[in-house]
Amino acid sequence: MLRTAMLAISRNETVRRGMVGFGPTKKVVDRFVAGETLDDCITAVGRLTASGLLATVDHLGEDTTTRDQADATAASYLDLLGRLAEAGLTASVEVSVKLTALGLALPGGREIATANAERICAAARAAGTTVTVDMEDHTVTDATLAVVDHLRETYPETGTVLQAYLHRTPDDCARYAVPGMRIRLCKGAYNEPASVAHRAKADVDAAYLDCLRILMKGDGYPMVASHDPRMIEAALAYADVAGRASDTFELQMLYGIRADEQARLAALGHRVRVYVPYGVDWYGYFTRRLAERPANMLFFGRALLGR
Repeated sequence: MLRTAMLAISRNETVRRGMVGFGPTKKVVDRFVAGETLDDCITAVGRLTASGLLATVDHLGEDTTTRDQADATAASYLDLLGRLAEAGLTASVEVSVKLTALGLALPGGREIATANAERICAAARAAGTTVTVDMEDHTVTDATLAVVDHLRETYPETGTVLQAYLHRTPDDCARYAVPGMRIRLCKGAYNEPASVAHRAKADVDAAYLDCLRILMKGDGYPMVASHDPRMIEAALAYADVAGRASDTFELQMLYGIRADEQARLAALGHRVRVYVPYGVDWYGYFTRRLAERPANMLFFGRALLGR
């Protein structure tokens, strides 16, 4: 119930305006978002990499309604990649992109998003890093994977995301568990209908474990995106059974969540990548984080009370 309500709030323009304009909100957002500017982002990822962590950077912005906005988002990624290269960070930092931010939902959107994604992939390769194409709600899953397949013809290092709660995902995992393919496996953060996705937590957890087994037994590069200690332990166990070396998979967590655990796992020799969002369009991202992890609501409430 709470999760559904928070996901609805993430799309409510009236609530968005109120939160964005409310000063105490910034105290909370700063925990999960690495600032609004590119300088903020570079500082944050530099700090992470100096402590032995990897990072993937997301320039926030999902409500693209014009071609100019889509092209501007792509240009922002080119600037980001240039700055990462200048700072000597591209060996440890890649970028994550959402195709709707690049124009996927516009008329002729697949062609627009593909062209913009190609520009970003070319710039990433030139900078010495990679791109992961994020996944969004189930209505664009097929379109997203079609664009990823196209990108990988020229840029086979391109990765993507699969969401374990979708009924289709075990088949997608089997399809993409191939050499050179980087797959970030997450549970899923969108409010999907029961016809396409598991709704109960126990079912989502079971689906995540099933998908983990497929990816770990496969020939690709699994990226285990979870803060759940049970899922992390299972991933490490499956990797051990599959005989995987430590550099053939990685763990991923969100910026600002379980930072101590991120450091601990990295100190044990695991590859740990932090998903780092930045930018002024943080509202939708922030409210979905609250929806998928209700414990964050406690932090939010304390910040509002100035504690």
